[in-house]
Amino acid sequence: MQTLGAALAGIAPGVVTIELPWATALTQQHGFLHAGMVATALDSACGYAGFTLMAEEAAVLTVEFKINLLAPAQGERFRMEGRVLKPGRTITVCEGRAFALDGDREKLVATMGCTLMAVTGRDAVQG
Repeated sequence: MQTLGAALAGIAPGVVTIELPWATALTQQHGFLHAGMVATALDSACGYAGFTLMAEEAAVLTVEFKINLLAPAQGERFRMEGRVLKPGRTITVCEGRAFALDGDREKLVATMGCTLMAVTGRDAVQG
């Protein structure tokens, strides 16, 4: 997230918000935030949301996601929201929403469905 200039903006059990500013280095050929950047930040928001409900000794890994790009990601800044739909001991299902913010206007630009796995007992994967 540091590479994107993203920051944790909100955290509650099962809900995480990440915000990031528009930056030229993160855009595609038309100046919109690149879909890969939107997907990356949404994946992190969903992953951290799921992580808030996992056992203390668990680490989190994404095992699947699907993104719907609804509109060009054009704005001064962006808000990515991750929310747990169904927590589980091993598998957690989340949804994400990405908003482009421009002045006092906000526009939904993407949604994500995300499946996470709680990982325990692996030395290479730690929370």
